[in-house]
Amino acid sequence: MDPLDRIDELIAMVEQARSVPMSRNNCMVDRGEMIAALDELRVELPADLRRAAALLEERDKIMEAGKREADRIISEGEAEHARLVSVNEITVSAEHEGARIIAEARAEAQRLREEVDDYVDTALANFEQFLTRALASIERGRDKMHALREIGTFAGDEAERPLPF
Repeated sequence: MDPLDRIDELIAMVEQARSVPMSRNNCMVDRGEMIAALDELRVELPADLRRAAALLEERDKIMEAGKREADRIISEGEAEHARLVSVNEITVSAEHEGARIIAEARAEAQRLREEVDDYVDTALANFEQFLTRALASIERGRDKMHALREIGTFAGDEAERPLPF
C-alpha cells in the first residue's frame, strides 16, 4: 500500500475513534491496531523515501545535464552569432573597399582619357598648323609658278636658275 494511503487510513482511524468523555480533542483508539499500522508505515516509508530521494537525485542530474546542454547551445549560438557578425563586417568592409577602388579606377580612367584627348587635340592642332603652313607654301609656290609662266620668264637662261621657292 502507498504510504500516503496508509497515512490517510490512520487519519480516518483517529477521526472515527470514540471521544474521551469530558474532552473535545482526545479520543480512544485501539493501541494494537494503531501500532501495527504505524509499524507498517515505518517499514514502507524508508523504501519509498529512498526511491523518492533517488528520483530527486536523478531529476537533479537530468536538470544539471539539461542546464549544461542549454549553456553549451547558448555558447555555440553566441559564437556563431559573433562569427556571422564578423563575416558580415568583413563583407561590408570589403564591399566598401571594392566600391572605393572602383571609384578611384573610374576617376583615374577618366583623367587618363582627358589627358589622351588633350594630347591628341594638341598633336592634331600642331599637325593642322603644319599642314596649313605647307598648303600656304604650296599655294605660294603655285602662284609664283603661274605668275612666272604668264610673264614668260621660263625662257632660256632662267631655266637654268634654281626655282625661287
